[in-house]
Amino acid sequence: MESGNTICAIATPPGQGGVAIIRISGKEALAIASRIYTPKAKNITTIEDQAAYTSSFGIIHKENEILDKVVVFVFRSPHSFTGEDTVEITCHGSIYIQQEIIKLLLDNGCHLARPGEFTQKAFLNGKMDLSQAESVIDLISSSSAAAHRLAFNQMRGGFGKKLKNLRFQLLRFVSLIELELDFEEDVEFVDRVKLLDSVLSIKDTLSHLIQSFSLGNAIKNGIPVVIIGETNVGKSTLLNHLLNEEKAIVSEIHGTTRDIIEDVINISGIAFRFIDTAGIRNTKNEIELLGIERTYQKIKKASIVIWMIDATKFNKEIKHIADRISPLIMDKKLIVIFNKIDKLNHSKQFFLKKKLPHISAEYICLSAKYKRNTDILEKTLLEAAKLSSLNYNDIIVTNMRHYEALRSALGALQRIEEGLKTNVSYELISQDIRECTHYLGEITGEISTDEILENIFKNFCIGK
Repeated sequence: MESGNTICAIATPPGQGGVAIIRISGKEALAIASRIYTPKAKNITTIEDQAAYTSSFGIIHKENEILDKVVVFVFRSPHSFTGEDTVEITCHGSIYIQQEIIKLLLDNGCHLARPGEFTQKAFLNGKMDLSQAESVIDLISSSSAAAHRLAFNQMRGGFGKKLKNLRFQLLRFVSLIELELDFEEDVEFVDRVKLLDSVLSIKDTLSHLIQSFSLGNAIKNGIPVVIIGETNVGKSTLLNHLLNEEKAIVSEIHGTTRDIIEDVINISGIAFRFIDTAGIRNTKNEIELLGIERTYQKIKKASIVIWMIDATKFNKEIKHIADRISPLIMDKKLIVIFNKIDKLNHSKQFFLKKKLPHISAEYICLSAKYKRNTDILEKTLLEAAKLSSLNYNDIIVTNMRHYEALRSALGALQRIEEGLKTNVSYELISQDIRECTHYLGEITGEISTDEILENIFKNFCIGK
């Protein structure tokens, strides 16, 4: 992939605003900018005289007329985001002004940047590894404090450094193995015991990283919380209250919710992805039955299950639901909500949870309609997420591509371990070691193809 072109793009969100930023990067960035920009500072006559990490005030001119008054920042190679000379023009946010400045830059030799091309330049110029580059888009798209902290921690490069170190250990062993294979005399360069110890240690590290993905993915995309229960117990009312908008249809008619409704809610910096499901009941309606089956599928994928029960009605359906969901929630956090407590006195509320003695859960009495005790639900959700003890300095995998590559690398390590224990030839072990290093290198970018890079950077916004 080319990284030598001088590129430009609008770096701020599209549309009109107070100000906009136009970014230029490449060998000709300063020269091209100097053709359209005249600084008003007394100590410099052209932007090429401007010191790194400084700004200047001046004008953008078009055919001897002033297009706009702007502030220009200069970052010089190699100490810039891309590793190249970079210029950032802060102009007024008029769409017309932005487009005209871009036209001037293109007319003077710039190329319009592709999505993610600035970050791609940073990767190709050695300013960051591929996992760090991917964390940039995670940082931009983070919708909660927890997701932001995970993305920022990965952008610092700890994950990539760890994998590079593991990869170096394996490459050192494979080089010794191949030296031993090429040596004509019967000389051992590799200690099988030490190699096995290293393989077991690396295997343990990768296993922990793989296990962290379920948590990391949940934090990144929102911890999945499914709301279940009979029809008309108040599931949609609760979701609408939490969302603070009328997203789910609320009706006295049974079976109103048939499609799955999902949305993300931020509670104290943690994103929860709430899923309102079809009410569970005995029915012959084929469409409603399909919705109920989808409810069961969502339970399997959830981390937290909220089972909402109408506190004024205990019937056979509740036992039916308990029997049906019990096998599905064995590894889930269950919160049982007794809704409509506004219709009960306090003495009856006290005995509610005793009616479900065989269910291990957190119990909450609330009124979704009148928003009573919903704060207790939010507190319980935060406790159920188990993030209070999370150390954000730990390496937590959040990227599906990384997860799949780590699993493939672990599979190769398991074959290496088995081969060492059963005295498999070094020729075969060497192949498995190289396969493992290949997958680790795919994560950091030490092993990459144009196709991999294209698939990663095309998801970025233009200007980043």
